Amino acid sequence: MRKITGIYLLTISILLFSCSPKENKMGDFKLLPQPQEIEVTGVSSISHDGTLKAEAKNGEVLPIIDLDILALDKNQGKTTLMYEIDSNLDVPAEGYTLTIAEEQILIKGKDEAGLFYAFKTLEQLMVDAKDQKVNLPVCQIKDYPLLAYRSVHLDVKHHLEKTEYYYDLLDKFASYKINGIILEVEDKLKFKRQPIVASSDALSIEEWKKISDYAKERHIEISPLVQGLGHASFILKHPEYMELRDNRESDWAFNPLDPKTYEVQFDLYLDAMEAFPYGRYLHVGGDEVHTTGRGSKESPLKLQLLWLDKVAKFAEEHGKTPIFWDDMPLKQADVYDPMFKKDMTQEEVDQVWKENEHKLLEFLDIFPKNCIYMRWNYSSPQAFGNIKAMQWFTDHGMEVMGATAGQTRWVLMPQEESNMENIRSFAVSSIESGLNGLLLTLWDDDSPHFELYMRGILAFAEYSWIGDKRSKEEIKSAYRQREYGYPMANDNKAFITELESPVAFWKNALLKKNQRNFLHKMTDPLEEAVIDFPDKDNIGAWSLANEVRLKTAAQTLSQTDSIAQKIDNARSLALRNDHNLQVYEQVNKLAGYSPKMLLALRDYDMADSREDIIATASKLKELESEFGSLRKELEMVYSKTRILNKPDNYILDQDHHVHLANQSINFDWQFYAEMMFFKKLNQELAKEIYMENADPLKK
Repeated sequence: MRKITGIYLLTISILLFSCSPKENKMGDFKLLPQPQEIEVTGVSSISHDGTLKAEAKNGEVLPIIDLDILALDKNQGKTTLMYEIDSNLDVPAEGYTLTIAEEQILIKGKDEAGLFYAFKTLEQLMVDAKDQKVNLPVCQIKDYPLLAYRSVHLDVKHHLEKTEYYYDLLDKFASYKINGIILEVEDKLKFKRQPIVASSDALSIEEWKKISDYAKERHIEISPLVQGLGHASFILKHPEYMELRDNRESDWAFNPLDPKTYEVQFDLYLDAMEAFPYGRYLHVGGDEVHTTGRGSKESPLKLQLLWLDKVAKFAEEHGKTPIFWDDMPLKQADVYDPMFKKDMTQEEVDQVWKENEHKLLEFLDIFPKNCIYMRWNYSSPQAFGNIKAMQWFTDHGMEVMGATAGQTRWVLMPQEESNMENIRSFAVSSIESGLNGLLLTLWDDDSPHFELYMRGILAFAEYSWIGDKRSKEEIKSAYRQREYGYPMANDNKAFITELESPVAFWKNALLKKNQRNFLHKMTDPLEEAVIDFPDKDNIGAWSLANEVRLKTAAQTLSQTDSIAQKIDNARSLALRNDHNLQVYEQVNKLAGYSPKMLLALRDYDMADSREDIIATASKLKELESEFGSLRKELEMVYSKTRILNKPDNYILDQDHHVHLANQSINFDWQFYAEMMFFKKLNQELAKEIYMENADPLKK
């Protein structure tokens, strides 16, 4: 007998002792999130392909289950599955017990959610059993969450997924016991009260309501995030709203002293609450903004709080708890920087607060007390400055919730192991501080494919449910087994972390420095940003000047070749989610392209005969053609779930924070650096190769 609790890796390897070859197989079960307690005593006779006779002890409604995984029949089946809701069960809300005996399964849920999550755990066990063609384990599970609200941020401001993808996401989130979504709608809701704001491809209130209904049935509540004081470009870019700007030249922020500001914002809130009626929260944004009230003499901090007071009261009047990003009051009071300085001591942080806290206390009376102050920190949640800020709010009677990130400003794919360390850190501190919940932000600013967020989402599901009980490598292994099947669980099947380095190099490989996001704002991006090209009057000088870049390119190309083999192998082994692997495959191909181009430029630089110059120039032109095919294939794979282009009549805003995904209405923004590179390349080749009034490339 082996007992596994929350402090040990939940890998249940079961060897049956009967003579049946089928039953003698080893079963490897990896649950995610890991249950709080599990005791395994053997292997049952319950087959992975049998029908279960489902009986509700007290007439409970059967939770929504995946019928492709669990075959249930209330009238027949070799194995009886008895389930009930027991409000006296000795677990917190959403908790459950799951007992698998030799020929019987017993499920008890503390409440409807607990019953639902018990079935989700049973589904995971059954999937692993089906994958390996083994029986279910004899086991007892006692499970419950350590954070009550485990919410994921869906940011649709720059693009929409295909509608069916959202339904698939909800099924996935529910299977990993995520119970909340903060949905940042911007112009992707077809507003009725302010219809000008909506993009022509926006989903209607009724369509979002259907998605909300589907989520509610799976114990996920969707709450809207409607950006307010700042981040208002999706509204203020329209000529009809220009008079509401705080600065007439900028579409970034509303004037908080104009009553019409609130007429517009409240209309948007009303439509959003209609589309997402079950969410307890209304997230009003409020971050990264500095207003003057059209030149009034009020301080930015006071203006911020005047605005927050009005929108918080509106939310409360409509039965919602407002959520507000807390950064601006802290920044305006000069206590913000310590939150992001991990090396500051407690004494140093306390000194900063001692010198500046009075700036907050001056306006303490107008800080809304019905608002949740969301303390976002994506890189240093354990910094003394971050903890101090959270404590200040709670010490003064205000509720705090943390926000970590699975995606910030990373281009093409998330980095830093999907930000797992910081997700872990904020989840642990939230649990230890007794906070109600945690939000995982997934920003669409630079807009990687959503499938690339999954590892971070599953890590969040683990940490927010059970805390810090498994190592990162153990969680990654569980992620691979859950998402792709047990053949992918071994560490030698991993490739995602390895892909981060090539992607990081790709971002600026063809540019002089970190400029990809800024190309569209430049007067002459070819000259200002794209790397210089070889000078054929000075053979080898370019290669010498770019020695480090070329060395990295060679290493990166070797890496992407190795990763390509691993992805090929993964696609041959994976039992599900091939599309996810296809997306990674396309990312790897794109990351490997720039190194090939750089190395071809090196060959062109070193060519010293007319014949070699023509040959190496031809290779560069072939690579340009190859890129066209690469882009076409990437877009084909991405578009299986993602809508790539904005409507033809879409108005781009002023792009104050240089979001890549906000820089063209088609998918050019993803490839803008490469497009500029080719333009400069063709200019260079025209000078060097065609100087004898001939076109050797066509000969």
